[in-house]
Order: sequence, then C-alpha cells, then structure tokens
Amino acid sequence: MIGRGMVVKSSKGERVSAFLRAPRYEVIPLPGVEEDVLSHVPRDIKLTVTSSPTLGVERTLEFCEGLSEAGYSVVPHLAARLVVDEVHLAEILFRVRGMGVKELFVIAGDAEEPLGKFDGAASLLRAMWTLDHTIERIGVSGYPESHPVISDEATIRAMEEKTPYATHIISQICFDARVTNMWIEAIRSRGVELPLYIGIPGVVGKQKLMRVSAKIGLGESARFLRKNKNWLLKLFVSGGYAPERLIKGLSPSLSDTRSGVVGFHIYTFNELAKTEKWRRETLERLGEKADAEHAHAE
Repeated sequence: MIGRGMVVKSSKGERVSAFLRAPRYEVIPLPGVEEDVLSHVPRDIKLTVTSSPTLGVERTLEFCEGLSEAGYSVVPHLAARLVVDEVHLAEILFRVRGMGVKELFVIAGDAEEPLGKFDGAASLLRAMWTLDHTIERIGVSGYPESHPVISDEATIRAMEEKTPYATHIISQICFDARVTNMWIEAIRSRGVELPLYIGIPGVVGKQKLMRVSAKIGLGESARFLRKNKNWLLKLFVSGGYAPERLIKGLSPSLSDTRSGVVGFHIYTFNELAKTEKWRRETLERLGEKADAEHAHAE
C-alpha cells in the first residue's frame, strides 16, 4: 500500500485498459432502463443497481432479478435506512440468494429517517454478520470529499466501523483528482487496506441528468444536487465534464499498484449508450480495438 515497501509502477495506459475492459456500471432502476441495458451493455460488464426511498428496496430486487435472468452479473445496493429489522434483512438476503448473487453494495441510503432500526451501513453490516447468507463480497462507500450532511470525522469513523465486514471500497464522485489521490494516501496511512474502485461519472448530458433527477423524487434530487454541485457546474460551463480528463488526473493512483486501486465504478445515470460508446472508443485508442469489438458484438 502507499507509504509501505517498494514503489511498484505500471503503465497508466495498461491499468486504464484493464479497468475499462471490466468496469462496473451503476444504474438506476427506472422504467425502461432494462431495455437500454439489453441494447447497449455487454453481459460481461457487472451492473450495480441503486436503492432509493422513492423507488424502494423491492424495485431494486425486481430489477436485479430481471437482469440476472438475462445473463448479467448484478450487485444490488442495500440501503440500511430502508431495512426495517433483522427479519426484513433476512428476507432480502433470501431473495438475493435465489438470484445466485454473491455481492452487495451496502450503504446508509438517502432516507432522511430510517424505516427501522438501522441508521447506517455499519449497524446493518453487524446484523448481517449474525445471519445465514451466501454473500461473498461486500462493498462500502468512501468519501474523498466532505459529505454534504456528515462531518469528516464521522465519515472516517464510519469507514473504520465498516471495513471489518467489507471486501472493498467504492469511492463517491469527486471531480478533483488531486483530492482523490490525497484521500487514497490518507486512508492507506490510517491502515485501511481494502481494494478500492474509484467512482467516476460516465458520459452524461445536462438534459439526461435533469430527467433522471426529476424521476427519482424531489427530496432525493435535492440531495443529489447538493452532493454533486461541482459536477453540475462543470456540465454548464464551456468544455463541460469528460471522463478522460478526470482519469488523466488520477494517474498517480492508477500507475502505482500500492494504491490498491483495482477498477472503475462508473456512475452512468442511465446514459448507457453514450457511456458504453465512450468506453469502446477509449479502449480502441488504448490499443484494445479487438477486445472492444468482441465485447460490443456480445
């Protein structure tokens, strides 16, 4: 890890190619998105499916069931504040077992008030530890920038509470690559050694973002906009946001294997066609044309 042992360097291009050959696409389970997935996303790309107060846990599970039956590897988001108690949690885990799913992304969730006894990811993870389940991989959130409503001290404490139960970390969106690089250094210096997927937005336009924001509900939209105001500013200024510019800034963490970065978690905001087109074209530019064409054909 960073700050320990021998410096290990590898080509940034090689690492980016590897990460883009096997990314994780985050999707929001809105009506009609299943068809977009089937039309544009190869089946060897892992899909993580969000959970929100407006759409509910049931919608996440139904969406995952449909995509799993279609041949995709799916990762349901499990929002702690939407789980009532251990009985409800056991029911969810039973549903997940029936899909053959072996991985979850456990988050606190955006509900202002918990539906039941779990107020955050750590308390739900502790409850999972006592139950019989078939989950082998558990992702938890990391925050390179300050959380909009939680203090930095609280997010650090929460990570320390979650990591004993987790297998990897997924970072939230941060548009300042320098901040992300420093955050990775900081968590490694605190002894957090879990593998890390860096969260980056895909190719998303202003209009698409506004439509998705409206559909997920006023309260959640306000929270999303508050959490991602820097991105919104980039969308409305000249030049806008481009994934490749962010990736370039992440070079120090991508080229140093001690950083523990193992892949990209791409927040698609359901802009699947554009994001997948960008991924294939980027792989071609990086000399992976044959692999990209094969993946697209599938």
